[in-house]
Amino acid sequence: MTAMKRFGRLATALVLALAAAAAAEQGRAEEIRVDALNIPVTVSAASGSHSVELEAIVVRSDDKLSHPLAVLNHGSPRSANDRPMMTPYRIWAQAVEFARRGWVAVAFLRRGYGHSGGEWAENYGSCSNPDYADAGRAGASDIAAVARFMGTQPYVSKGKWISIGHSAGGFATVALTADPPSDLVAAIGFAPGRGSTAPDAVCGEKQLVSAFAQYGKTSRVPLLWVAAENDHFFGPRLVPLLASAFSRAGGNVTLVKTPAFGEDGHQLFSTASGIAIWSPIVDRFLAANNLVLRDHPIEIRLPNVTPPNSLSSRGREAFETYLESGPNKAFAIAGGQRFGWATGRRTVEEAREEALRLCVSGKSAKCWVVNVNDKPIE
Repeated sequence: MTAMKRFGRLATALVLALAAAAAAEQGRAEEIRVDALNIPVTVSAASGSHSVELEAIVVRSDDKLSHPLAVLNHGSPRSANDRPMMTPYRIWAQAVEFARRGWVAVAFLRRGYGHSGGEWAENYGSCSNPDYADAGRAGASDIAAVARFMGTQPYVSKGKWISIGHSAGGFATVALTADPPSDLVAAIGFAPGRGSTAPDAVCGEKQLVSAFAQYGKTSRVPLLWVAAENDHFFGPRLVPLLASAFSRAGGNVTLVKTPAFGEDGHQLFSTASGIAIWSPIVDRFLAANNLVLRDHPIEIRLPNVTPPNSLSSRGREAFETYLESGPNKAFAIAGGQRFGWATGRRTVEEAREEALRLCVSGKSAKCWVVNVNDKPIE
């Protein structure tokens, strides 16, 4: 990963051969490539301005052409101890969906998350009197800085870009629409909000409603808001209050509620299995705003990898989900019913270690890695 530490320089992490039947007549299959990137941004502070680098991956069509930009950003875990463990590969599958639709999708970590530099800038203060509005603006400034840098890349076309965020990243995206760059043409927030301290508990609900109202006063960029019925961060009682405060103040929002998803609908966007639910919603929103870039998304096919013979039916289902997931990943087995797998890690080594840890079920267990990034290990 040393190449990632070089200022603003792309380091090719992997090229995924994702075949598209629609391009066969052109003599070659379309491909989607993934590149690791550290994005340099300038941060203003009381002590003065300084530069930091934000960890990112860029997912795009490998067709030698330029395409409009889609900036994807993440939520914030309830525990601060989890922030350093985050990687942009965790939203690889979501970035692929936008790349399939013709966007240059950059998934990045804001300041203070993962290996991104700088101090965590989104602290909203005490739970009794949180300042959500300023915290959202801090996240929005990172999104805008990433977009400015990506606009200098030759494979990014100029003139329009979109922002997509989940949870705290969705909240930052809403904040961005309140003071938008001139070329931001649309925004998508999946379960946007801040302040969830436990399932179905949000501190300072009044202040959160007020923050959305503040943003709505100046927000005119079309915003899609997607919320699952069983979201346990920002639930069905709170979401209408937030969305209504935003729209009554002048915000241009389309709120789409989905049925319950899994055990906690807050994971609708961050879990690969939710893509089939939210992607048609996004497609309708993009079409309504004249932002459809391709007649048909690039078709992808799963790697032709046979699951280990010893896996049970449950293990085979897990292996199929593993194949659908993004790098860096590893799958380990111990024979019979035991297996473990990890995806979306920063390095292959981290994925192998985590897969082995999850596979082991006792002191005498012996597990071994059988697949890394879709390649069987002999």
